[in-house]
Amino acid sequence: MAKLLLVAAVALIDRDGRVLLARRPQGKPEAGLWEFPGGKLKDGETPEAALLRELDEELGINTDASCLAPIAFASHGLTEVHLLMPLYVCRKWQGTPQAKEHDELRWVRPNALRDYEMPEADKPLAAQLRDFL
Repeated sequence: MAKLLLVAAVALIDRDGRVLLARRPQGKPEAGLWEFPGGKLKDGETPEAALLRELDEELGINTDASCLAPIAFASHGLTEVHLLMPLYVCRKWQGTPQAKEHDELRWVRPNALRDYEMPEADKPLAAQLRDFL
């Protein structure tokens, strides 16, 4: 039986209705693919707490847990683990997102999400997000 890996992701939505995507840097698994920001939960951490931490570490922005709304999740089998990834939407934060741990950030219209090569687990989330928005 595969070990369960919990990862939380967030779709930041700007005032123009665009979604922030981040490109995975060289040297990391799935380098060059576009993803929703987020990351692995630490022991005892909730998905919301993980996202607050990851948004600060990865993008240099801050928000409140009350600004995170869960809208979808992905359940995806990988080689050695099974990934469970809830996707949250966030429309309100402080600061300007910066690529601190990614090669590049890009604001994308929801109908253009399919034009970006993503990890397998992110693809169904992108489709659900397009339907939601």
